[in-house]
Amino acid sequence: MSEALDPRAELGLRWSIATLGRSALQLQAASTDASARRYLPLLGAEAPLLLMDSPPEQVPLRPWLHISDVLRTHGLRVPQVIATDPAQGFALIEHLGDRVLLSELIDAQQRKDMHTVDAHYQHAMDTIFSLQSRIAPECVPDYDAVRLSMELELMPTWFLQRHLGMTLSGADRHTLEGSFHRLIDSALCQPQVFVHRDFHARNLIPTDDGLALIDFQDALRGAFTYDLVSLLRDCYVRWPVQNVHAWAESFRLKWLRSGRIADEPADFHRAFDWMGLQRHLKVLGIFCRLHYRDGKASYLKDLPRVLGYVLEVTESWPEFAALHALMLRATARVDLTAARQP
Repeated sequence: MSEALDPRAELGLRWSIATLGRSALQLQAASTDASARRYLPLLGAEAPLLLMDSPPEQVPLRPWLHISDVLRTHGLRVPQVIATDPAQGFALIEHLGDRVLLSELIDAQQRKDMHTVDAHYQHAMDTIFSLQSRIAPECVPDYDAVRLSMELELMPTWFLQRHLGMTLSGADRHTLEGSFHRLIDSALCQPQVFVHRDFHARNLIPTDDGLALIDFQDALRGAFTYDLVSLLRDCYVRWPVQNVHAWAESFRLKWLRSGRIADEPADFHRAFDWMGLQRHLKVLGIFCRLHYRDGKASYLKDLPRVLGYVLEVTESWPEFAALHALMLRATARVDLTAARQP
């Protein structure tokens, strides 16, 4: 039997043994995501499997199962579900392997093989288009103004105040509120589609029968540029601006040919930039919250990349000049990767 398992893992292993009827099963070390959910490779099964541990009081399993069914029904590649126990928060799912798209992209980047990078991104954008064109977004909750606003507030709370130790003035709050309102209005004015909501290269797994999606349980009905900017301005890998713009334009043309939008390139570019700004402001807060509240120390190292996206966009649009100045002032001469003691 597996050694040094915590109580949840022990319970999950016993459930797996009873479910599969195989007494020789063992669990490997866990792989976690940014939530309390984790995935433990199961050894000794007939096929490669993961035990998904989704504590019901923290991350209920049913939303994951619902979105999994929706995606599979509409021809998207997701891990096969072998068995579930929502009450205990366990599922046995197909193990798709450890090679995520991010690894493929970084390998190609190191080889300076942009042809392969481009092919990967075209495939991923085709997958986004399939999500948006095949699935009726009414099957998921709305990415509404309340939710967008709550996400944006994570940035001043966890990044500016907790991580940087900044005390916000009345003028600072006014700048943030005005910027947040513009971003929310822009998101809500876009075509509303099925949004994966965390569509980036760490959540995409190349398989022999297509690009598989994971971490999809928080899907919503939201702006059609959201998944695109999550992919192209990835918090874990960065590409030259000209490549990002070219990929984004190819996606716009795909939508245009489908007859679903009539946007001019400038309108689309603004929607893309502003949606990315909303996401990256949120992520600044989330990464800091993961460190300080949840004890997940690996995310601070990615803050400079995420801040870079924020500054790139705020510098490009006069509407966010005050926000740009605020962010520059807050981060001047600061090592973003260093934790701040309370």
